[in-house]
Amino acid sequence: MKRYLPTFAALAISLMSSAFMPSLKASEWDKKTVVKISQPVAVQGTVLPAGQYVFKLLESFSNRKIVSIYNGEETRIIATMLVIPADRVQLTGGSVFTFYASREGRPSALHTWFYPGDSNGFEFLQ
Repeated sequence: MKRYLPTFAALAISLMSSAFMPSLKASEWDKKTVVKISQPVAVQGTVLPAGQYVFKLLESFSNRKIVSIYNGEETRIIATMLVIPADRVQLTGGSVFTFYASREGRPSALHTWFYPGDSNGFEFLQ
């Protein structure tokens, strides 16, 4: 029994310390971002008319490259798409969206999305 005492002690300490660790907030895990747009925006073939939308990363441990776009009330999924990783050097305190250059008369196409404080973001295909 004395042989297992250090193992049990280590297990008990690890379980106790995990109870004191801060839990990850849902909005940080899924990168939930509420966006209001004043003109149409194209996102991988889907055109979002002016309005409010919610961007969220799919809640998956295995694939962190799937983004869903919901209506403003989060009652309906408008689009779900695969994205590719994007990096940036300068961090900001707010969400950052960049757009591809668009032809006149066409809606701007979403290029990248960065969650506040993250250097890793998501690139949308045109």
